[in-house]
Amino acid sequence: MKRLNKLKKEYDDIEIPPELDNLVKDSIQRAKNTKKKRSPLRNWSIGVAAAAALFVGSINASPTFANSLVNIPVLGSIVQVFTIETLTMEKETYQANMKTPAIDGLENEGLQTALNEKYIEENKALFTKFEEEIARLEEAGSGHLGMDSGYEVKTDTEQILSIARYETTTAGSSSTEMQYDTIDKQHNVLLTLPSLFKNDSYIGIITTYIKQEMKRQMEEDENTAYLAVEGEDVEFSSIQANQDFYITADHTLVISFDQYEVAPGYMGVVTFEIPSDILQDALVGDTYIQ
Repeated sequence: MKRLNKLKKEYDDIEIPPELDNLVKDSIQRAKNTKKKRSPLRNWSIGVAAAAALFVGSINASPTFANSLVNIPVLGSIVQVFTIETLTMEKETYQANMKTPAIDGLENEGLQTALNEKYIEENKALFTKFEEEIARLEEAGSGHLGMDSGYEVKTDTEQILSIARYETTTAGSSSTEMQYDTIDKQHNVLLTLPSLFKNDSYIGIITTYIKQEMKRQMEEDENTAYLAVEGEDVEFSSIQANQDFYITADHTLVISFDQYEVAPGYMGVVTFEIPSDILQDALVGDTYIQ
């Protein structure tokens, strides 16, 4: 606990140079204007996109480097994920509870700092957006608004750390967005979906499987519904090249879709485990997906 308190104090005491502060603010503003493509079914949301594209320590678009990691024996590090800050608001018709995660223990301190600063800036920007929306509602008379953000460690092995972060907005109905960071703790790199594959053929392979799985689930359960019926006005056509994902402890790839992205709202956040055998020919190697 003393170590965690010390780390929190170090974050609180950091003086950000004006040049870096301006760069972060500019990055956040650009991120606000660049959202992922969402389904037309998706309701209004005040979720803020990631502060900036994070390339520090990443092996995005570098299959050659990713392949070089195969079968290299490296001892895993002890990494902790904890709540470093909580932003709250409790009023009669407005509630917010936003937990900010922090990572401690990565050997790549540059990657660790970049991730932690990203998490802090994202949550602060989200809270600011929340306050601005409250002001707009108050000017219009009144309203109800809730925001809940937090995180969950999906995978924590000697090799892989996968952190899921969520934003749930409640304004009449609710809407949830997810973001994931998957880190190779042994080689201290941030993994991206394209970096796992030789080329973009994975997009078609995964899309085909998910469409088949959607239809199978709908045939087996009448309460299950996806935007997978051909000819409908709104139809799931393909995953994105950088679709949200994480890797499980047993080396399985999981593809994630936000609420309303590929299904009606009552289905919530939707995930699909992709069988590793259909990916084998497209993978750079079997370091992460087996």
